[in-house]
Amino acid sequence: MEMNYDENTLRQLEDELHVQIVPGTEIMTDVGSHHFVKASDRVLVPQPSADPHDPLGMGPLSLAPMIPYLIKAFDSNLNDVIQFTGVAILVLGFSNFIWVPLSTSFGRRPVYLASLLICFGSAIWRARAQTYGSFMGACVLNGIAAGPAETIQPSVIADVMFLHERGTYQTLYFVFYIGSLTVGPIIAGPMAEYSGWRNFWWLNVGLIGATFILCLFGFPETKYHRLHPDEIHNMASEKTTESPGDKTKTTMIEGDTEKVTSPELTHLSHAATAQRDPWLGKGRPSKQQFKLFQPNAHPFKSILVDLWIPWKLFAFPIVEFASFVVSWSASSFLTLNLAQSQAFAAPPYNFRPLTIGFFNFAILVGVILGLITAGPLSDWISMKLTKRNNGIREPEMRLPTMIPYVAIMMIGNFVVAFGWQQGWDWKPIVIVGWACTGIQVAALPAIASTYAIDSYKPVAGSMFVSITVNKNVWGYGFSKFINTWIVKDGYVPPIMTNMCLVTLWCLCGIIFWIWGKRFRIWTRHSKVHHM
Repeated sequence: MEMNYDENTLRQLEDELHVQIVPGTEIMTDVGSHHFVKASDRVLVPQPSADPHDPLGMGPLSLAPMIPYLIKAFDSNLNDVIQFTGVAILVLGFSNFIWVPLSTSFGRRPVYLASLLICFGSAIWRARAQTYGSFMGACVLNGIAAGPAETIQPSVIADVMFLHERGTYQTLYFVFYIGSLTVGPIIAGPMAEYSGWRNFWWLNVGLIGATFILCLFGFPETKYHRLHPDEIHNMASEKTTESPGDKTKTTMIEGDTEKVTSPELTHLSHAATAQRDPWLGKGRPSKQQFKLFQPNAHPFKSILVDLWIPWKLFAFPIVEFASFVVSWSASSFLTLNLAQSQAFAAPPYNFRPLTIGFFNFAILVGVILGLITAGPLSDWISMKLTKRNNGIREPEMRLPTMIPYVAIMMIGNFVVAFGWQQGWDWKPIVIVGWACTGIQVAALPAIASTYAIDSYKPVAGSMFVSITVNKNVWGYGFSKFINTWIVKDGYVPPIMTNMCLVTLWCLCGIIFWIWGKRFRIWTRHSKVHHM
């Protein structure tokens, strides 16, 4: 529930619509005398403020093809070298218990800048490492630094995108994130073979440095406090001025960026959107939003709360559902990454790292197909179901979009598992199996996580800490035993076990389609909706 309704307005809307409005349920149409700010005839959720500075108006997996070279360079073995990836994944998940509280207290911008600086240092360390222990230390540092890549961006999307746009942009985020993990091996393979594996990390140094400069000058703060109904009534510093036919509240928000002027919500007028919000689509960042951090009157209290919230969210069924779908869907991709050298460098294939690296183009193509289809399809299905539901949006309306991608996931896993086990020609394995893996890993995590964000938007960052910890603990465990399991039992048991788990968690979507709103009713009074 991202509209800032007061209790009287909320009760009026429920009486007129004969619908119980709980967190996650949104009204996407005008109701009686209640009219909302729109764009292209779509009600905008959340409703933008009249502030011109409102933001609503404005890799470790690269190692895969290098594995033979790293084994030789550090006089090691396959299982130990795989741990460069596994340990980085594990540390990355838990590092967000640091990063997300900092982003909530001081803003997204300083977290991104600090993260990039540490990644910059870790890439230099990797390029210069001379021993196994030194390279592992660089991997740990990189895991700590890379945490915001998995948690902060969903918060940024929730900061700057309206409800009807989030499915597309959340999918776009997953495409760029997974796509970058796919492009890394494509580049790493040829560089390791022709230029040396260390030069790949020097390339990372240059790319991370360029990204830091882009963020420093091109990424303003997006964290923005929107008044909750409790604040509208309780903030002592508010000043209310009243003129004929209109009420306006002007409130200084402590620790935020600007003075916010917002329409009085209990008397929604019939004014045109341009009059209601003259800055819609014309907003701009303020100088304050380009400062290195945002002031916070109670930083330690905020940090302590954010350290607890991810653990609390594990008790929320919708967050658990999203965590499990994201975790095991991503694990299908991780399987290919961890096993590709083991499978394709050995007989009957005997491919070089260069060739294995280029095979990752198939995953990239799949990821792009996931982008083209999943986000827009999710938003389109949600809007269709919203219209059928008399303009009432429920987060569960995204869930039917998962159906075709579950089927694609199953096809991809079947082809890869049995293809590698029985020594099929590489073409169906890569073109069908790897591409299907790319499609599902762009689609299923995006749909499930967007459902959870729609249900608990105020804690999107903390929610992704829960999701990432779940995903990365499983990923670390999988990296510890998958290669040994493959040697002992072949490719079918581990890959098909993972596929069955993905299918099981996705089938739980039926439970949430039927009872998801009831789960949200259980948590409607939770303090997470007031953060």
